[in-house]
Amino acid sequence: MVKPLDEHERTLAFAEIALGQIKSLRQTAIPRNYEIWYVYATGYNAALNKIINETLARNGKLTESDLEQIYDTYLSQLKASERIDKVGARVIGEIDDVMKLITEALGMSSNYGATLDGASSKLASVQTKEQLKPIVELLVKSTREMRETNKVLEERLTLSKGEIHELQHSLEAIRAESLTDPLTGLGNRKYFDRSIEVAVQEALESGEPLSLLMFDIDHFKSFNDSYGHLTGDQVLRLVGLSLKQTIKGQDITARYGGEEFAVVLPNTGLRQALTVADHIRRAIMAKELKKKSTGEILGRVTISVGVSMLKAGDDTDSLIERADACLYAAKRNGRNRVICEVDPEYAAEVQGSHTQVA
Repeated sequence: MVKPLDEHERTLAFAEIALGQIKSLRQTAIPRNYEIWYVYATGYNAALNKIINETLARNGKLTESDLEQIYDTYLSQLKASERIDKVGARVIGEIDDVMKLITEALGMSSNYGATLDGASSKLASVQTKEQLKPIVELLVKSTREMRETNKVLEERLTLSKGEIHELQHSLEAIRAESLTDPLTGLGNRKYFDRSIEVAVQEALESGEPLSLLMFDIDHFKSFNDSYGHLTGDQVLRLVGLSLKQTIKGQDITARYGGEEFAVVLPNTGLRQALTVADHIRRAIMAKELKKKSTGEILGRVTISVGVSMLKAGDDTDSLIERADACLYAAKRNGRNRVICEVDPEYAAEVQGSHTQVA
């Protein structure tokens, strides 16, 4: 019989495979990438392995955006689920403890009731003070015990209320974290998918306008290639900050994936959405990008924006598809501009894509 590798040797083997993948693909050896390849080496996450194999077969490499998307989709959500399970287990444990205490208190209450009934029967036949004294002493003792039991129960319930309230806050924080892009602080793709479905449904039911902006960062790959991924991350943070400063209220902002972002604008028609889009474009372009390590000025960041508006009979997918086509039209026509679905550039983009399909 072959003796299985012990846990130490087995985990070292996984670690060696993970580091080997990082080296061979010339990726940054950061914890996120190591974790992705370690899980890949174990083979425990079939979906993660499948998407990595497909991406490598198609592109021959994994970009930082690919790795980030894989981590967010296949690992970070699992961690959130694990944390939710742990908090849920603590809530159940707290409830079980309280229920035991309540059961004990109910038993004490039942005994106290029986004592009162017995004392009542005895009092009916009392003739002298001497006969009354032990009955009163018993009642005083039982009442004191019942009061102590109630006090313990009240203190425990107060403590449990605070504990469960704290756990509720933890669950809310985990939920918010699972819907937030850690790099930019905006909503992530999961948040966007949930939010736009609700927004579209409400707009269709109310008849109110709704517009969607889809944009990405111009020449983002060149920032990564020229200055490194840390600078690329700085660009993404700059865009996220600009969006937070520009978009307020009920409007929904999210990092759609990689260097692409989305803004959902409820109660907003196309003309107003174009104004918002151009305001975002100018706000981002107004910020100068500076390399933190050297103070070197790297220039300004520009974006290309596509804008679509919800139509009668529309669904979420068609709204996104039109905004995406407008975005591609903006990029094909020189970048650093806003294109909407009534612009001739959009019509040309759609016509071109139909011609290619045919």
